[in-house]
Amino acid sequence: MASSNDEAEHQWIENLKSGGAVPCLAPESCPNGWATPPGDSFMVRGPEYLTNKVKIPGGEYLMKPLGFDWIKGPAKICEILKDKNHRVRKAIDEEVSLGKQPFVWAFNLQLPKDNYSAIFYFVLLEPIPEGSLMDQFLKGDDAFRNSRLKLIANIIKGPWIVRTAVGEQAICILGRALSCKYVQGSNFIEVDVDIGSSIVANAIVHLAFGYITTLTVDLAFLIESQTESELPERLLGAVRFSELSPGSAGQYERQSEEHQESTQSRPVGFWQGFWSNNQGNPREPSPSLQNTNGNLHKEAGNENAKW
Repeated sequence: MASSNDEAEHQWIENLKSGGAVPCLAPESCPNGWATPPGDSFMVRGPEYLTNKVKIPGGEYLMKPLGFDWIKGPAKICEILKDKNHRVRKAIDEEVSLGKQPFVWAFNLQLPKDNYSAIFYFVLLEPIPEGSLMDQFLKGDDAFRNSRLKLIANIIKGPWIVRTAVGEQAICILGRALSCKYVQGSNFIEVDVDIGSSIVANAIVHLAFGYITTLTVDLAFLIESQTESELPERLLGAVRFSELSPGSAGQYERQSEEHQESTQSRPVGFWQGFWSNNQGNPREPSPSLQNTNGNLHKEAGNENAKW
């Protein structure tokens, strides 16, 4: 049982979790809200994946959930943690002023419709182990990050048309499929993911957005393990959002006038195969989404796919 001191120390986390435009609820029932799904609902590369292709349940997350922003603005929302007036950045700065050193990860999915953003925040309260995969990611260049940051998406509930287009599960190396911008500070990293940079992703999200009030989706973020010493994979964090109402999105307009340095990575092709995993024959991408530039990232069952 957590002590009263621990509860007081982490009250800022609870405040942020409950401070967004939509509430933080239990994962079993979170209409027009968000929650943390169980880590074991995601399958990740096991300790001997490179030889036997066996995946295992994801287990505990490396980071704690910190918050969710469902917001829209007059322009595409980016570099939100560089805005010192934003609620999460203000909380980080306050903790640092108290002598603490939290490290926050933000994943900003920029939707290609009306400047909506779904932003997920996670926090690490312990020092990052030197030489760990997380440490390598934070110290690495954009090429390394683009080759490693993985998203697993599970469609928990939704209409037939969306489940058919998306599939019940999808796996994607984000930087290979979409344009990603990495914004890093001393106590945070933000990944701005431009879903509109892919024609395929753009079309799918426009379709799904029309049914967003009926969708329940789990998203997990992790750094892909590509060598034996890096296995098994560990989930950074995950979020469930359910039955979001476009009208419930908070309005965001940047007030800070800080200079924003551009760290835009090079756009990379179509969002191939993101939604094709586990549709029909797991060895074949969905014909409607397949194209020819060879960026499909696939991990179906024990298959040793090479791309």
